[in-house]
Amino acid sequence: MGQSSSSSGSIHRTYHRSVSRSEILSVINSNRGNLNMKMKTDANSEANNNNNNNTEAVTDANANANDDYDYISEIPDECLAIIFQSLSAGDRKRCSLVSRRWLVVEGQSRQRLALNAKSELLPLVPPLFTRFDSVTKLALRCDRRSVSINDDALILISLRCPNLTRLKLRGCRELTDIGMAAFALNCKGLKKFSCGSCLFGAKGMNAVLDHCAFLEELSVKRLRGINDGGAAEQIGPGVAASSLKTICLKELYNGQCFGPLITGTKKLRTLKLLRCLGDWDKILENIATRENSLFEIHLERLQVSDDGLSAISNCSNLEILHIVKTPECTNVGIVAIAEQCKLLRKLHIDGWRTNRIGNEGLIAIAKHSSNLQELVLIGVNPSSISLEAIASNCQKLERLALCGSETIADAEISCIAAKCMALKKLCIKGCPVSDQGIEAFAWGCPNLVKIKVKKCRAVTSEVSDWLRSRRGSLVVNLDICGVEGEVVDASASDSGAQEDGVEFPPIGSRSTAVHADATTTSNGRSSSVFKSRFGLFGGRSFVACTFRRWSGGTSSFNGSS
Repeated sequence: MGQSSSSSGSIHRTYHRSVSRSEILSVINSNRGNLNMKMKTDANSEANNNNNNNTEAVTDANANANDDYDYISEIPDECLAIIFQSLSAGDRKRCSLVSRRWLVVEGQSRQRLALNAKSELLPLVPPLFTRFDSVTKLALRCDRRSVSINDDALILISLRCPNLTRLKLRGCRELTDIGMAAFALNCKGLKKFSCGSCLFGAKGMNAVLDHCAFLEELSVKRLRGINDGGAAEQIGPGVAASSLKTICLKELYNGQCFGPLITGTKKLRTLKLLRCLGDWDKILENIATRENSLFEIHLERLQVSDDGLSAISNCSNLEILHIVKTPECTNVGIVAIAEQCKLLRKLHIDGWRTNRIGNEGLIAIAKHSSNLQELVLIGVNPSSISLEAIASNCQKLERLALCGSETIADAEISCIAAKCMALKKLCIKGCPVSDQGIEAFAWGCPNLVKIKVKKCRAVTSEVSDWLRSRRGSLVVNLDICGVEGEVVDASASDSGAQEDGVEFPPIGSRSTAVHADATTTSNGRSSSVFKSRFGLFGGRSFVACTFRRWSGGTSSFNGSS
């Protein structure tokens, strides 16, 4: 048994040893497999890392290549031109220096050009208009101390720019009727023409009217060539009479020679006669005898009487009327306008403190002008009766300016505050108004967005602060610092139209007053004769326009026309 026991133990040990060996071999083989797999995995990982590194290198190279690529070169010229058109003149000049392509595209896409029209311009015309070969709007200005371009330069420009639609001439005193006639033949597509301080005459103007069949706007200022008294040749109507919509005449000694043009224009919508000498009643009467579509009329410092205003009253489509410093106009003419012009929306009256326009005319306006949206009264002395009538009956009144009136006080202002429900903007200047009147706007005029008070010495800064606290959304502009003896002026600007808004700057700030004798001829002789011919206006300075945009970024006083 001992042997058997020993034998079994040996067998057991042998069996145990064989199992252990097999297990060891299995573990070894398993480890070998894992090691091989790990080696393969490490190799694959290293390969992947190499591939990733190569990919990153390629990506970086492509990124660097993309950074160096000129994408702008792929922008079509047409798109580049549109971009240039949205830039200012200075930015366009700087862009033209970037590359030759940009220089060419900028020149070909420029449609508006302003040039210093000195005589030295002539040899520069060909290269200039070779580069700028798409110009359609051209301004030529020459100061009075220099010699301007002559007919040769203007003719050459017209040959280079046959597609001109707008031309503005200022101080081109060497141009004659011959040059203007040649220009009109070469630029028949002209739509807007403006000239000032030039010396060509009626023949040159008639040439433009006879050949430019698409002309829509004409503005003439200080045209010296027609100052020949009664012998002046009549101007118009020409083929342009069928297309003209706006005529503006400023500071003309013999402006009545434009009578045939004014009366013969069939589609005339806007007529502005500013500071022109002579009697204008007859021309206005001739307009009234024909069918017309006049929409806007400006009369400033003219010899116009109630007869002229009565003639204007026959313009049934009239919506905008400015009567500025016409001392012969009275309540009679205003009543005629009110009774006949039912569509009147904007009315500006500067009575020049003559007291010839007052309650009677304003009551007629209140009674018949229910569509009135804007009213400006300067140098007019209405009473509470007429102001109450306007406040009660003109329910659409949104903009009101009362300036230089001796009769508009707290009671009248309180009436406006109580009854002008639609009023949005109010300007009060140089009136005997106190804090009590301004306080009424804390509750009145619910739609009021801006109130401006100037040169009303009884109004203090405390009331403006109080009003702001009561109505947080109301813009209060108070200026109590004034100049003694200041005269409120409503004269139109050099553009011929009173701009949007009402702004009344002190006379001391007007540094550029326009005088009738401001132009000097090319030989240095001052045109003092022209000043003497102006009679009533010759001794007065033509002050700058006092109708300007409301400050503070708000919408314009006039609104949309």
